[in-house]
Amino acid sequence: MDETDQPTTHAEHVYIATLLKRLGVDWVSLAPRYIGRFEKGVDYIGDVAAFEADIAGHAAIARQLGPYKLSLHSGSDKFSIYAAAMRQTRGLVHLKTAGTSYLEALRTVAELDPAFFLDIYAFSREHYLTDRASYHVSGELTRAPKPEEVQSLPSLLDQFDARQIFHICFGSVLTYQLPNGQRPFFDHLMDLLSTNPEAYAANLERHFIHHLKYFSTTVS
Repeated sequence: MDETDQPTTHAEHVYIATLLKRLGVDWVSLAPRYIGRFEKGVDYIGDVAAFEADIAGHAAIARQLGPYKLSLHSGSDKFSIYAAAMRQTRGLVHLKTAGTSYLEALRTVAELDPAFFLDIYAFSREHYLTDRASYHVSGELTRAPKPEEVQSLPSLLDQFDARQIFHICFGSVLTYQLPNGQRPFFDHLMDLLSTNPEAYAANLERHFIHHLKYFSTTVS
């Protein structure tokens, strides 16, 4: 339900959950479209107090008609709302995070092969305006450092606009083929990660712990 232009109202949630029950569907998680913006790879954009009031209503519905989990889709890096989500769902919450594991792969690449990292960044900048068409993002090329201006490679992944450029263009990077069928970005990326698994694992562990610590204790 989250891939909509308008937030899911509480009445719509009731209608959908009631219909599912009437049809005999057994489900464990539901992803409303909450108020505010859930953009890829960056923190929640909006009023956190308003979000908490919104998810409080959805959580009450989920307890009454379930119980089932409420899911935070495009949930990576939404650190400002995790505590509110835990409070209102009482721990019956699902965090969807996938694409930012690719960003942690790139963080590993920045440490191991800086020139290759900058090649990926330059390529992503070239494809961003096209690739962003299917996403709700607000990152702008004009606000992201140009490749020749970058001073700290890993920190580029923490800059709002550059982070979205990397995130949105992962498909173009990984599927780019030369005329001979080779995939230079994909092949070299996989080679770096497979020959340095400890480096990638360390970045993933830090990244996941940063997320999971907000969900480690159920709030009553």
